[in-house]
Amino acid sequence: MSKILIAFYSRSGENYVNGSIRHLSTGNTEVVARKIQALLPQADLFRIDTVRTYSPSYMTCIEEAKQELREQARPAMKDALDGIDAYDTVILGYPNWWGTMPMVCYTFLESYDFAGKTIIPFCTNEGSGMGSSERFIRKLCPQARVLEGTPIHGAQAATADREAQRIADMAK
Repeated sequence: MSKILIAFYSRSGENYVNGSIRHLSTGNTEVVARKIQALLPQADLFRIDTVRTYSPSYMTCIEEAKQELREQARPAMKDALDGIDAYDTVILGYPNWWGTMPMVCYTFLESYDFAGKTIIPFCTNEGSGMGSSERFIRKLCPQARVLEGTPIHGAQAATADREAQRIADMAK
């Protein structure tokens, strides 16, 4: 059996859900990541987070994210893994920000050697699907096997059992 890592970036607090801004105590991507971990209890869970804290205001945060995308920023990660060599499969979860992953996910992917690894992306979104994120993952990790991503409507994260099972099955 292969060693699996579930790495995810998620934002709690003010989020856009079904056309309105709501406060989430746990971000949608984390909800799904924990569902996957419950199905793969042998998998390790790693939260990708930034050193810099984004604004708690959703509207301000999306402007900060847009600016990072324009600048092709690589925000520093708060924590790092000792390495990724022990893992064969990496499940990578993130919200869709401006048609792609949050820029800290780029930092994460550029921080480790994914050659020979399988990457299984999933993305929470409010209608944008995977955006261009799969293409960028393939570009950043050209020697990895990147499977088709699973888009999950963020407002349905709490009930995304079928999607979590699909991702867990791909990792087995």
